[in-house]
Amino acid sequence: MLKKILEWDRETFVFLNNLGIEDYDFFWTTVTNFNTWIPLFILFIVLVFLKFPKWENLAVLLTIILMISFVGIATDLTKTYFARLRPNNTEEINTLIRILKNPSSYSFFSGHSASSFAITTIVFLFVRRRFKWAWIFYLWPITFAASRIFVGVHYPLDIIVGTLVGVLCALVFYLVYAKIIVPYKGLSHP
Repeated sequence: MLKKILEWDRETFVFLNNLGIEDYDFFWTTVTNFNTWIPLFILFIVLVFLKFPKWENLAVLLTIILMISFVGIATDLTKTYFARLRPNNTEEINTLIRILKNPSSYSFFSGHSASSFAITTIVFLFVRRRFKWAWIFYLWPITFAASRIFVGVHYPLDIIVGTLVGVLCALVFYLVYAKIIVPYKGLSHP
């Protein structure tokens, strides 16, 4: 069963990666770079400061920072444990795919997917009642995760699992905030 899943994963990756068009290579290499999204992170911070009262905004930001740290540690530990080669480093397929980035670290699961979906989900949960267009933030992690296939560094399962990990971590940290920190500190409900 696992063999069939991994075979599907490789075949799907090769198919999707080869849908890439050279004219869009600059777009995908720009989108996949974390620094490209710094203005969005600044917007998230500004929204938290604008939409939450003093001191509560610091508690929200601290919760987000702790979640990001947890996701980063979980990603690194998982990658080291599974030690799955990235597609660009896999001899069986690296001649069949388009490679725009060439990292040498392991592949499973995608840290880009996990962190982007975690950040977006927790920010969405915090501001959804205070900013009606918060759902639009999901355009970032969807594009960011897709870029990892088009630059040749992650299989679809890496991205799917990374997405699930990110969303679940955001839900857990949000619940901890809402059920423990809010009542303990007497803050307003997020």
